[in-house]
Amino acid sequence: MSEREDEGKMEKEAPDEVTLRTPHSALRTQNKRSLKDYLGITVRGFCMGAADVVPGVSGGTMAFILGIYEELLDAIHAVNMPLIKSLLSFRFKKALAEFPYKFLIALVSGLLIAVFSLAQFFKWALQFHSELVWAFFFGLVLASIISVRNRVTIWSSGCIVAMVLGAVGAYILVGFVPVETTEAAWFMFLSGAIALCAMILPGISGSFILVLLGKYSQLLNAVVQQDFVTLIVFACGGIVGLITFARVLRWLFHHYHNVTVAALIGLMIGSLRKVWPWKDTIETYIDRHGEVKPLIEHNILPEALSNDVVLAIGLAIVGCGLVLIMERLAAGRVDEK
Repeated sequence: MSEREDEGKMEKEAPDEVTLRTPHSALRTQNKRSLKDYLGITVRGFCMGAADVVPGVSGGTMAFILGIYEELLDAIHAVNMPLIKSLLSFRFKKALAEFPYKFLIALVSGLLIAVFSLAQFFKWALQFHSELVWAFFFGLVLASIISVRNRVTIWSSGCIVAMVLGAVGAYILVGFVPVETTEAAWFMFLSGAIALCAMILPGISGSFILVLLGKYSQLLNAVVQQDFVTLIVFACGGIVGLITFARVLRWLFHHYHNVTVAALIGLMIGSLRKVWPWKDTIETYIDRHGEVKPLIEHNILPEALSNDVVLAIGLAIVGCGLVLIMERLAAGRVDEK
């Protein structure tokens, strides 16, 4: 039996790897869920939103470890021309019957609640207690890597190469220097398209992409000040990018599941460079708002085992523990089904 046939057989036996086998699998799953199930999805959306607020942490990573990643891609894929035609012709009942709207409403609701409720907190925390924030998310990402590795059913040479390339690519990407860019609406639209593509990639932070594009502070201020014009322009760009890119990812999961998951694990490994808690700022710059921002940073080891260092290590352990608990709960749900 060939390696390709072996992988096909293993994928059929693994329950968490057949979510994308048919176009309407997300819709069928929707019809089986109770109100309690949707509240759980809202909580997972909240976790994704909390992660996406912080530059360097990926909401896609949270979706991956919470067991809704492939269903999310499947649901986004359901946004197609027949759905759009039904909406434009005001056949809303037909449109909703063919679209997993309950799943997306529950997920997006949790995500938006997290973004609007935690944006101010993380803005303050990153300014005054950045080491503690990074330590907590370092623990989350590290445990996520350990958790997700089990989703590769066969570690072939192609998987290893994909993981290494993903790790190197992410490591280089997070080392790029932020730039100052135009505040024009078209660039905010483009930033939304790029950032939301990154947000559904485990290991690549959409918020960090916004930092690189010089749009993170502007968008965070828009959330805090409720500048809905800026937010709507960003959201429209994000929807366009998300719908397009999700189709590519969905196809990769369907045809090259193990290699794709291995590459995503590599992205998470490379992203650890960004979320390392202890940094030495080599060079700073003043942005257009007069705020001093780090330009070039190097990761360092803490000089002494101070109270702050112990607290940071403790938060990293808490982050690891949360991922392991969520993984166990997700495994329990799969066993019940």
